[in-house]
Amino acid sequence: MSLFEQSLPELHNKLHAKELSVSDLVDQAYQNIGAHDDKVKAYLTLDEENARARARQLDDRLVSGEEKGLLFGLPVGIKDNIVTNGLRTTCGSQFLRNFDPVYDATVVEKLKAADTVTLGKLNMDEFAMGGSNENSSFSPVHNPWALDRVPGGSSGGSAAAVAAGEAYFTLGSDTGGSIRQPASYCGIVGLKPTYGLVSRFGLVAFASSLDQIGPLTKNVEDSAYVLQAIAGYDAKDSTSAKVDIPDYLSGLTGDVKGLRIAVPKEYIGEGVDPQVKEKVLAALNVLEGLGATWEEVSLPHTEYAVATYYLLASSEASSNLARFDGVRYGVRADNPENLLDLYHQSRSQGFGPEVKRRIMLGTYALSSGYYDAYYLKAQKVRTLIKQDFDDVFAKYDVIIGPTAPTTAFKMGSQVDNPLTMYLNDILTIPVSLAGVPAVSIPCGFADGLPVGLQIIGKAFDETTVLRVAHAYEQNTAFHKQRPQL
Repeated sequence: MSLFEQSLPELHNKLHAKELSVSDLVDQAYQNIGAHDDKVKAYLTLDEENARARARQLDDRLVSGEEKGLLFGLPVGIKDNIVTNGLRTTCGSQFLRNFDPVYDATVVEKLKAADTVTLGKLNMDEFAMGGSNENSSFSPVHNPWALDRVPGGSSGGSAAAVAAGEAYFTLGSDTGGSIRQPASYCGIVGLKPTYGLVSRFGLVAFASSLDQIGPLTKNVEDSAYVLQAIAGYDAKDSTSAKVDIPDYLSGLTGDVKGLRIAVPKEYIGEGVDPQVKEKVLAALNVLEGLGATWEEVSLPHTEYAVATYYLLASSEASSNLARFDGVRYGVRADNPENLLDLYHQSRSQGFGPEVKRRIMLGTYALSSGYYDAYYLKAQKVRTLIKQDFDDVFAKYDVIIGPTAPTTAFKMGSQVDNPLTMYLNDILTIPVSLAGVPAVSIPCGFADGLPVGLQIIGKAFDETTVLRVAHAYEQNTAFHKQRPQL
C-alpha cells in the first residue's frame, strides 16, 4: 500500500512502531512532487533542504524515545498566505514575491509543536481572491483529475497537492468557500472550522470577519486529527474564541441514529447540475439507511448571499490591503516622483486585476454617500442570513447539500466573466457569512469528475459535523479513489 493511501493515524502508529521513518515520508513526498508538480503546479516554494534536516532530527528522536507531538513526523504543505518564519510567503502575488517573514503564524507554531515537517508553500489565487486558482500571479494550478480543469480556489494548490499525492495533508484558508470548493473539485475532504476556533494570527488578511484556516486531507479522520492540533484560543488573535476543545477523534463513532438532517431547497434547486443533485440525494439515502432522518427546509435569504458577501469581503479587503504601499515590505516601484506616486506605482505593478477589482468595489462601497446604501445594508442582510441558520438549527442537527453547484469547470472558461465565477460559491458563502462550521467530502463522480457533499453544523459543533461525515465515508469508498496522473 502506498504511503499516501494510509491515514495520518496509521502513519503515526507506524512511525512509533519504527516500521518507517520520517525521512521515508519526506522522500516519498518529494518524489511525487518531482514526478507530478510540473503538471499540477501546486507548490510556489519548496523547503526541501530544511525539511530533510528536520526529518533527520525527528528520526533521531524516534530512536531516543523522546516524547513526541500529536502529528509527529507527518509532512505538511502550507497555503502561501500563512506566514512562515524565513520561508517565502507570497500570497500568490507579485507584490510579495520577495517577502520572507520573521515570525510564524500561530497555526504553524502549533504544527511545529506537534512535530510536523513543512514541505513548502502552496499556490493560491492572489491574496485568496478567486474561485479557480487562475488568479495566481505565478501560475494557475491544474486539477489532478483532469489537467484542463480548475482545482477550485483560492486554496487550489492546497487541494491539488493532497489529491495528487504531493502532501499528506495541507492547510488552507476559507473566506467564502476557499477550502470547501477546491476540496469538492479535487475529490478530497476540506474542513472550514467555526469562525474563531482556529487562530488567524499570521494569516495575511483578506476579509477579517470571514477568514478561517482549516485542513485539507484525504479522509475525515485525518481532518479531525489535524483540527485537534491547530484549534484553540490564541491571545494574539482578537477574534479567537475561548471555548473548550473536545476530543474530535473520539467523536468519530459512526453512529447517526436519530440524527435530524435539514436539506435546504435553495441548495438543490435551479442552477444545481442534475448529476450533482443526484449524488447528494444518494448520499442522503445512505445516511437515512444508517438511522438518520431528513427533511426539506428553506434558507430564504440565500439568494442575497453572493451580493452580500462580495460587498462585505471587498470592503474589508480594501481596508486590509491598504497596508501594501511599497514602503514597509513587498515590491517598491523604481524612481517614483513623490510619495503618492510610490503608492500608485507599487500597487499598480504589484496587484493583479482581480485584486484591483475587489479593492475598487470595496472602496466604493465604503465611500461617503454609499456606505449606508451598500455596506451597512449588506451587514443587515448578513444578520438575516445568520438568523436563517439559527432557525433551522433550532430543529435540526446538521444541514446537508452540495458543496458546489457543478463539478470543476474548464480552465479559461470563466476568466472573462467574474460574475459567473462568483456564483460558483453560492452554496458555500452563506455558511461563511453565518460563521458556522462545514466540511466538504467526496460523494461520487459526474462525468469522471468529483462531486462534493457539504455538511454544515452549529457553531463550535465540529464534533457532529465530523461524526456525520465519517459515518457516511465509512459506508462509501469515494474518498479512496485517486486521480491517475
